[in-house]
Amino acid sequence: MAAGVSRLPPRLTTLAVYSSSPTPNPFSPNNRRVARARPRLPPISISMDPALADPAHVQALMLACAHSCAIRLPAPPGAAARPEPVDIRKLRTALAHSFLVVSVVCGARFLELEDGDGADDRRFLGLELDLGLGRRGEQRLVGFGRAVSDVGLTASVHDVVVHPSLQRRGIGRKILDKITRVLHSRGIYDISALCTGKERPFFESCGFDNDAMGSTTMMYTKSMPK
Repeated sequence: MAAGVSRLPPRLTTLAVYSSSPTPNPFSPNNRRVARARPRLPPISISMDPALADPAHVQALMLACAHSCAIRLPAPPGAAARPEPVDIRKLRTALAHSFLVVSVVCGARFLELEDGDGADDRRFLGLELDLGLGRRGEQRLVGFGRAVSDVGLTASVHDVVVHPSLQRRGIGRKILDKITRVLHSRGIYDISALCTGKERPFFESCGFDNDAMGSTTMMYTKSMPK
């Protein structure tokens, strides 16, 4: 390979905008159950532009979801362990070397209506940081996912997160659908997902299952730093 030639695949940039259908009349007998089952989804934008995956915002979203965070041990007796933010330097490196990243953003004004109390950025994002996302017209990162790949045979999905206030509305499914469609368009069909037991039902509902070849994911644990 010639010196100075990057081994990373070309960046992918697409944008898709989703908006929910009009809200059903909650007072209609036929719609009461639907209205309770799935609240209205505010307008969102889904993009594969890596510029939208700001590491600080991704870090804050992960922390709000208690995802990919180191756990401070030991926790006080009777108290739950408090998650800590993922290392921002490592996260920045991981994003830069991902095959593709998917970001979901939503207008701040819609989230203020969603929260019902004009919650500020710090509470919404889960970090005591002023990220300047609360001004009118600004967008907030509410969903994220990424994939790594050898750009030939295999790929794996990591860090699919949706802010708790907007979960169970199909956003996570849209993220996975975007990732798998892009990978399939590149001829990559061996796609794995690293998830917890709690996340497994979600991935199963999106088409993931046990490997037909019977392989099992194993993690190296020897000589792990304390």
